[in-house]
Amino acid sequence: MAYKITENCVGCAGCAGACPFDAIKRKDDGKFEIDQSLCEKCGACVNTCPVDAIIAE
Repeated sequence: MAYKITENCVGCAGCAGACPFDAIKRKDDGKFEIDQSLCEKCGACVNTCPVDAIIAE
């Protein structure tokens, strides 16, 4: 399983602030993406996202 930030991301940065592994970075378009090599699948980002933009794949 891996977490993915969808196009529903509004760029609020809540997920990046919640990630204890610093695995979420801002892209050039202002939205965020998860670096899968750093992600430990803890779910902190999912629980923080106010627009449910993070899904498990």
